[in-house]
Amino acid sequence: MDNNRQNTTINWYPGHMAKTRREMKEKMALIDIVYEVIDARMPISSRIIDLDDLIHEKPRILVVTKYDLCDPTYTNPILDWYKESGMKVVSVNLLTGKNVAMILSHTKEIMQEMNEKRKRKGMKPRAIRALIVGSPNVGKSTLINRLVGKKVTQIGNRPGVTKNLGWIRIHKDIELLDTPGILWPKFENQRQAHILAIFSAIKEEILDSENLARFILSMMMEYYPERVLERYHLEKINPLDMETSFLEIAKKRGALGKGGTPDIEKVYTLVLRDFKEGMFGPVTLDRLNDIPR
Repeated sequence: MDNNRQNTTINWYPGHMAKTRREMKEKMALIDIVYEVIDARMPISSRIIDLDDLIHEKPRILVVTKYDLCDPTYTNPILDWYKESGMKVVSVNLLTGKNVAMILSHTKEIMQEMNEKRKRKGMKPRAIRALIVGSPNVGKSTLINRLVGKKVTQIGNRPGVTKNLGWIRIHKDIELLDTPGILWPKFENQRQAHILAIFSAIKEEILDSENLARFILSMMMEYYPERVLERYHLEKINPLDMETSFLEIAKKRGALGKGGTPDIEKVYTLVLRDFKEGMFGPVTLDRLNDIPR
């Protein structure tokens, strides 16, 4: 990967994430099933790398949010791989609520055996206890509101909205333990860290806008070059000469300072905003061969 793409190291692991992990471990004995929430635009990068160590052998449903914003050409093969690996995968549209009910039906199917065992022991069926977990800003709070059918959690397009663990009844037979978005202490894979950053899974205040803008432009030129050229009315971009590319974008988009000189800081902000607002169209920045084998 070229130096234009990654020239700073990203790490973000605030204290509340370490606390969340400790509390999750303490409560795991209470949990019957896990909802692992991932972002369809980064279906590999948004997965918590050591989640298996946290949840052990608990049954799991992989809930894929923001599917309406992804590029299915590249997301679907990754989801198919997960399914072939034995995972229950449900892709949902949180704007319309499409497929959200499938999560509940899969939960009941998976947990039917639990209550049958209780019945054989002379015990009454009890509510299923589910854990919802995922990286920051993958849509957990919006998903919970959809599952309940009304707003019960605060949402926002930034990490750290949910701060504490808390139980929520999402159905007469299902209790859900909501958790803050978590990452891991150190990013060994800086590509993954940068992808998380540009999709707002990492606190923006600690990030360098130039570094992220370079990363976005480099990734988009690798995966969706025609969209970049169309968006900025350019004939070409040289990924090895980002400075010239940013200057051209400044001229085309009127990102100018005093005396009409290009204001490169404005271009960084422009590229970041365009990406976050979906101006490049549906994108997926992971590929099937990125799955750790």
